[in-house]
Amino acid sequence: MPSSLEPGHLFQLPESLPDGEALTSLIETTNLRVERIVSIGHTTPPGDWYDQGWTEWVVLLQGRATLTYEDGAVLSMGPGDYVLIPAHVRHRVDYTSTDPPCIWLAIHYTDAG
Repeated sequence: MPSSLEPGHLFQLPESLPDGEALTSLIETTNLRVERIVSIGHTTPPGDWYDQGWTEWVVLLQGRATLTYEDGAVLSMGPGDYVLIPAHVRHRVDYTSTDPPCIWLAIHYTDAG
């Protein structure tokens, strides 16, 4: 089997998590990126916001997390919860559990192209 077809496992934790988070790109094209994110107690630094130029659909596979939007809306997430975050909707991660770690599957896409 060619090396590009090597299987992976979404729930296998990385050996190290610099800054409490590890991102693994699973698929990447011009207008699409699928990634696995493992977060252990990782949060967005105080005063910072994500303001992405693409739409993100994200599902929390394991753990618990809290997202906060610039308009003050708060979303508490558990296993199986997902959300669609449109491009340029400012948001931040205010909590990710440590036991168990958060495992996310994120699909980033743009219609441009």
